[in-house]
Amino acid sequence: MPGRGAWVHETLQCVDAAIRRRAFVRALRVSGPLDTQTIEKRLNGYGKKVNGSK
Repeated sequence: MPGRGAWVHETLQCVDAAIRRRAFVRALRVSGPLDTQTIEKRLNGYGKKVNGSK
């Protein structure tokens, strides 16, 4: 929904902790689990060269 977001450090440890603690679900106010594969792929280097991203 517009206006909702969640911030997390760009480290696997921080993302793993957020997933374990269900921080994304609480911050985004959604019911049920979220698909976090895109975040994990991004942190593992997937898409580093897309549009000059880091």
